[in-house]
Amino acid sequence: MYPYHNKIKQRIKNKELIRYEYVDKYKAISPCLLLYFDTEPKIRPIRQHRFKEYEEILNSLNEH
Repeated sequence: MYPYHNKIKQRIKNKELIRYEYVDKYKAISPCLLLYFDTEPKIRPIRQHRFKEYEEILNSLNEH
């Protein structure tokens, strides 16, 4: 199994994240948190049940 979230979190730590946004729908995911990176793959969708986990990570970035 591909470590999807571990890889995303590592990319965030590596400062590859450019921005993020919440959207009503992205492909088959509704609602969705979209993470935009400056490296490939450029867009990574996050499902709603993971929002809180990622909000904590994103909030910690804003504190620094």
